[in-house]
Amino acid sequence: MRLVAAVLGALALLGVPVAAWSAGSPSTVTCDSIIDPGGSFTWRPRRVVLGVVAVPPAYIQQTVATGARRWPYWRKAGLVVHADSSPVLVTVPPAWRRRVAIGWGQGAEGAALRIASCPPSSSLGDWNPYAGGFLLRTRAACVPLTFTVAGRSATVRFGVGKRCA
Repeated sequence: MRLVAAVLGALALLGVPVAAWSAGSPSTVTCDSIIDPGGSFTWRPRRVVLGVVAVPPAYIQQTVATGARRWPYWRKAGLVVHADSSPVLVTVPPAWRRRVAIGWGQGAEGAALRIASCPPSSSLGDWNPYAGGFLLRTRAACVPLTFTVAGRSATVRFGVGKRCA
């Protein structure tokens, strides 16, 4: 019992939520997953969490059917992380893990993702964009996600396919 308490305490000191650890090790989204919109694309971060992660808007319109049994609905929603920041951990709360999964980067999908610290590598300057989004069991949901950066956490809600209070 003491060993379990010590491990959980060490994880908390490192800024890893216990819920993310208990779901297994999060997949790591590497710098190779950064996309580059290229061209004369202009962008300004609007909904920034913990000063580091520009997240999708509070309301994300309709989902699309995937034909998959486990996650029958999908909604694309990019994520943008400030370059050279501490790694970002994105987790789905335990009560939601049978209803939603997240996926950003190349093949990274699940209840928890760790986005590596990366130097600037896109036409967005100090921000690195990642393609991905939400996988859902139902056509629409009010999804909470927890973002953790350098030991600080914030939970943000997303209305995926519907508006939420």
